[in-house]
This record gives sequence, structure tokens and C-alpha cells, in this order.
Amino acid sequence: MNTAARMESSGERSRIQVSQVTADLLKEAGLSRWIVPRSTKLFVKGKGEMQTYWVDKCSRPIKPKPVDPESTMETLDEEAESEESSESAEADDIEEMNKTKRLVEWNVEVLTSLLEQIVGSRDGDVANQIQTLSEVEQSIGAGGRTVLEEFTPIIQLNRFDVEVLKRRGGPTSMISIGDEAKSQLRNYISSIAEMYPHNPFHNFEHASHVTASVKKLLARIVNVDDGNGLGAGSNPSSNVVDLVDLAGHSYGITSDPLTQFAVVFSAIIHDVDHPGVPNTQLVKENTRCAQIYKNKSVAEQNSVDIAWDMLMSEEYAALRACIYQTEEDLQRFRQLVVNTVMATDIVDRELQALRKARWETAFSNGNSAAESLDADDGNVESEDRKATIVIEHLIQASDVSHTMQHWYIYKKWNERFFMECYGAYMNDRADSDPSKNWYQSEIGFFDFYVIPLARKLQSCGVFGVSSHEYLNYATANREEWVREGEALVQQYLSTFRAKNKNLGVSSSHSFRHLT
Repeated sequence: MNTAARMESSGERSRIQVSQVTADLLKEAGLSRWIVPRSTKLFVKGKGEMQTYWVDKCSRPIKPKPVDPESTMETLDEEAESEESSESAEADDIEEMNKTKRLVEWNVEVLTSLLEQIVGSRDGDVANQIQTLSEVEQSIGAGGRTVLEEFTPIIQLNRFDVEVLKRRGGPTSMISIGDEAKSQLRNYISSIAEMYPHNPFHNFEHASHVTASVKKLLARIVNVDDGNGLGAGSNPSSNVVDLVDLAGHSYGITSDPLTQFAVVFSAIIHDVDHPGVPNTQLVKENTRCAQIYKNKSVAEQNSVDIAWDMLMSEEYAALRACIYQTEEDLQRFRQLVVNTVMATDIVDRELQALRKARWETAFSNGNSAAESLDADDGNVESEDRKATIVIEHLIQASDVSHTMQHWYIYKKWNERFFMECYGAYMNDRADSDPSKNWYQSEIGFFDFYVIPLARKLQSCGVFGVSSHEYLNYATANREEWVREGEALVQQYLSTFRAKNKNLGVSSSHSFRHLT
């Protein structure tokens, strides 16, 4: 009582003051950057001097480096590497805030470019007509139906005639989504970034890395009629796709800007609120989420629900008006988000079997994209089936894109994933010590998932040189892991021990497991 009274009497208007205990809890939650020690200590009767703290999310002045909206994945990773060299905890917090702000801006610019294409497909119309859709918006996800139960094997895509797009004329630089929608988009992505926990692997930086891969693959989808890449548009040095380029014929994926926006949006939100443990552990613990989602794709469904519910709030009305103006577009956007995020659950056996059967139905003859289109001439359903499958494999490849990039990128993200898994084990949230079979399991992951996935990207025939690039990197990384993997696992263990030597372990495990 004395403590609360003293803190109340010493508070300041519109500021939050917390005790040492609360500050410690915030730090444990990865929010130490919000904590600012008060310059003077309080005197509490019976306790003496006591340190308290202000909670201020904007406590430190941040001057983020200018961001290139078209940064490559390699650039993002190089920035991440340079930001990890800070030695003090405070400097680390500031650098983390800097990095997050830059990633937010990068994602905003990527989505803005795609929204401009959507608006362009409506002849520049950004009039807010979504008030009439409020009942439809509220009905989505209602009635006890789970996200996974909305999954459909074929998404009906929208297609635009090439001549119509040409008449609409010119690059998206002539089109604007407006200041209000841009501000709402920035606020939305900033909120999404804050809802990503500070996991070693499943964090906002990972989401941005996946987004960069999705963007890269979409930009390199080829026009199967003439083999030209659609990504360059009128400016070969840019990854921005001009409207006239959206009339490609890669199963309709490139003819609908809403499709591209939905896939990139899904990449950004696909791991929101990730708990840092796999779905199997959530089911074992019988968590509330596991119960809600009936023990199926728990984390993925939770991410969709959180991101979607926030997007549907009134404060993002102008943003939604740019994404869709009709019930048809709203329903297609929702279906694309559901299918794309659900595709990132690569463990569920039923989903795996379903995807395999659909792939074999669509590409059973092993035809290239051009040959498939000739065979499917006039068969829109067949094209939509293939487009749906290609989108799912695109997000799956992007979700593990670190395995199909330069060795140093793969090694960095592999170590982060190890740290997350080993940390879960040390906190009694995993049944077995992952370090015991990490080396062999990585080889199996390459052999039975990564390399076959890269080959599928190649065989579907729509990604041009990227499919060869991904396969070559995956093969090279596997070979390098065979040579260096065992030593790297021991290095990971040493790093974990060094970072955690002063921390208590809340579980029955102790650090004897590290020796």
C-alpha cells in the first residue's frame, strides 16, 4: 500500500510508472526498450529507496537509416548482420528498434506499390464504398467456423484483358492510394510488427525475409507466351510491376494485382503472435488456442484471426477501401489469405496429403507452364487449380527461403532456429534435446522437403531463372552442411551457453545439458 501510494503521489501526467517487479516482467517479455529508469529514486516508508521506471515506447530518439523500398533479401540480411555486433543491452535495444522501423517502412513501400496496382485496375478509383460491405466483413469468421474450415482447393482468380490494361495506361507512379490509406497502412504494419514476439527465429524479421522472397518470386514470374520476365516493367532496374505487365498468363497469377497483394500480405502476417514452439507442443499443452482451433494448424489459424480482426477495425477503413470495393473482391482476398497462410503448416499430414494429391492432379504429366496452358486452353478451373497450388508452393519456398540462399544466410537462420528450439527444450516445452539429432534432421529436411520443393518450383515452369537458383543453392547448402554441420551444432550450443550463463532456468532442465 505504501509503495502504491508513494508512486501515485510522485507520478506525472499522462505517463506510466511501474515498479522494479513490473519492469523485470516487461524485460522478460522482450520489451526492455520500453523501460526508462527514473532519474531519482523514491523513498518508501519501511523499504527505503526504491527504483521505479517510466514505460515509454518512444523513449529514445530514433533516426532510422533511409530505406530502399526495393531492397533485396541479401541487403536485409546484411543489415541484420551489422546490427548484431552491438555489445551493450541498451545499444542492442536501440538497434533493434532501428531495424524494426526500417523493416516496417520497407514492407509499407512494397504493399503500397501493390495497392497502387489494385487501384489502377479500378481506373484509379479509391472511393470508399466498403460501408455497404460491413455485414459481409462481420460475417467472415463468425458462427464458430475456424480459419482452416474455410480452406478451398481452388481459388477463383480475376483476370484482366491485356488491351484493357494498356488503355489504363502507364506505370503505377501516376496512381496514388492517398495519404490517409498510406498512414493507415503504416500504422497497421507497425502494429503487426509489435505483435511478433521476440523469438530468435519466428519474429518480424523472419516475416520480412519471407516477404522479400515472395516479392522476388512474384517479380520473376514469367510470361509463358514469350518467356519474358514480368517483374521489370518499363524500367529494367526496378522490381515494380507496371499495370500493362499484369496481363501475363501464368495461370492468371499475374493478371490480378489483388492476388499478388494478398500473397505478400499473407507473408507479412503469417507468424503473428507465434509462441516459439510447434503446433504439436501447443496441442500437448492443451492451450486455449489449441482448443479453439481443434488441434489443427493452431499457430497459423491464430495468426490469420489476429491480423484479420485488426484489419477489419474502423481505423483501417481507408486501407480496406484500397484493397477491395466489392463483395467478390473481399471474398477472394480472404480466401487467398486463408489458403496462403495455411500452406505454411508443413507438418500436418492431412494437409500434406491433400497438397500432394492436388499437385499430381494438376501437373501429373510433368508439362511445362506453356504446355499446360495449351492443354488447359479455355479451362479456367484447371488454370485456377494450378494457380492456387503454385501460390501455396511459392509461400512454402519463401518460408524456408534461407535454405535456398547463400550459405551465410542459411547458417544464420539455422542457428536462430536452433536457439529457439533449444530454448523451448530448456523450458520444458519440448520432449527431446534438439541438439542430439539437429545435424541429421537438417540433412533429412533438405532431402525430403527443401530440395523436392525447389524441384517443384522448377517443374511448374513459371518462375524463370529463380527456380534454378533456388535448387542450386539448396543443393550446395546441403553439401556444405554435411561437411560443417556437426561442428556448427557444437558452436550453437556454446553460443547458447554463453548467452544464458547468467540466467536461471525455469524448468527441470539445467545447463549440464550444455556440456
